[in-house]
Amino acid sequence: MAHDVIVIGGGPAGLSAAVNVRARGRSVLVVSNPLEENPLWRAEKVDNYLGLPGMSGAELLKTLRAHAEQAGAEFREGRVLNAVAMETDWFVSIGSDMENAKAVVLAGGVARAKKFPGEAEYLGKGVSYCATCDGMLYRKKPVAVVGYSDSAKKEAEFLTSIGCTVTYFDRPKTCEIIGGAKAERVVCDGQAADVACVFLLRPALAPTDMFPGIEVENGYVKVDRAMATSLPGVFAAGDCTGGPLQVSKAAGEGLVAGQSAAKYVADLARKK
Repeated sequence: MAHDVIVIGGGPAGLSAAVNVRARGRSVLVVSNPLEENPLWRAEKVDNYLGLPGMSGAELLKTLRAHAEQAGAEFREGRVLNAVAMETDWFVSIGSDMENAKAVVLAGGVARAKKFPGEAEYLGKGVSYCATCDGMLYRKKPVAVVGYSDSAKKEAEFLTSIGCTVTYFDRPKTCEIIGGAKAERVVCDGQAADVACVFLLRPALAPTDMFPGIEVENGYVKVDRAMATSLPGVFAAGDCTGGPLQVSKAAGEGLVAGQSAAKYVADLARKK
């Protein structure tokens, strides 16, 4: 099913964007990890969000999510792996599935982890970012899962169910992927495993991995006053655009990005 706008990220920036897309009569799909995996969920108290002092991060997220649901936003749980522009649509890969929309709002927060040694070299050659996408290629073979969330544990269970022998590394600090023509061995925090594939399951990918060619500045997505990125039809909001990394800033940028995405879709319709 096609949507007018896809929002990547279910935090304050993404939910604000979704509400504002709906306020302009456009359909919107929000793709995100479970709320419990959002870093804000663990905040004991948020005192600097105007009008809602003293709420916990979990309470605030649930309130914002309820607002977006009431506004008519659709939701889908999953991790976006990449996006490709074709004619006037963006096709967004969510695990092994695909969704498309006229515009995208990138609001997935900060991808804090740097690439591990060997990760880029062996991507597609024994390194994967999605177990449910690529797992069948390694059925009944030894694999490793480097996981940073409860969702990653579910993907490890899937690999076990198809006969893989799984070595699970839970939130390691260091990893190195070693091999020849393809990945053959992984060493995480000093523990080694011989594998046919290493599944690196972080909560979010870097924007440059999802959107090749997107312009960044000092590690953050570069945007203009309309929250437009260097890619046509792609807008960004929240922590991925830089500091301050605060809920108020994220919600405000989400508002602008949502309005801009809805206008972009309307302008496309008028050109037909």
